[in-house]
Amino acid sequence: MVTSLVVHPGSSVDLRKRDPGSTPGAPGSREETEAVFDAQHLRIAELQERLWAECARGLLVVLQAMDTAGKDGTIRHVFRGFNPSGTRVAAFRAPTEIEAAHDFLWRVHAQAPRAGEVVVFNRSHYEDVIVTRVHHLVPAHVVEGRYEHINAFERLLYDEGTHIVKFLLHISYEEQGKRLEERRTDPLKHWKFKQADVAEREHWDDYQAAFTTMLEKTSTEHALWHVIPADHKWYRNWAVTEILLRVLDGINPQYPTTAG
Repeated sequence: MVTSLVVHPGSSVDLRKRDPGSTPGAPGSREETEAVFDAQHLRIAELQERLWAECARGLLVVLQAMDTAGKDGTIRHVFRGFNPSGTRVAAFRAPTEIEAAHDFLWRVHAQAPRAGEVVVFNRSHYEDVIVTRVHHLVPAHVVEGRYEHINAFERLLYDEGTHIVKFLLHISYEEQGKRLEERRTDPLKHWKFKQADVAEREHWDDYQAAFTTMLEKTSTEHALWHVIPADHKWYRNWAVTEILLRVLDGINPQYPTTAG
């Protein structure tokens, strides 16, 4: 069941017990699952258009993952039918000098969805409790305080009409190694290869610990985390699409009615 991918608020998380190669809830094999993609995308495109037309609420989609887990691929496949007028992707890299001179959420708040808009965060404010923790960029007590700030920030967005759905794309150490090697050896994928990604792989256990704490401390009723098995790209794409369909169905946006 797709519901098994949810991190319930207050629950403990053990990523070692969540198999990155599993396919819970899938319609069947890869071929059987990919066969439903067209119907999924037609429905999700309709709901996104209604959200944009209604112009009352927004949707924020957060993607976090280790390198090669497929953040870009997820965006490309899941959001392919969305109206570009109402959809935007925001990527968060190392902060600029100006951004670093402000609080860590300053640059993030400016990218939040406006009414009717779907915004995808390709990496996000969670970098400030993941990378900063793994590389000890700020004191531990500062990182600890940020979980509370993040929860308050997301509650503010929710109270103001932004629905939030968060995905951790959960890839295995073995599959990441395979994909990094493909990037290194395949001429068509050379542009994706970065030596820094190999260096970050040395901190695998530290990243898994940071992800675990993030999931446990910041999965809330109004901003749930979902752990998506990401070793199979076809399953990753189906699961994220299916969950977004359920979220948008729950929002149930409506076309404006003509004034009488």
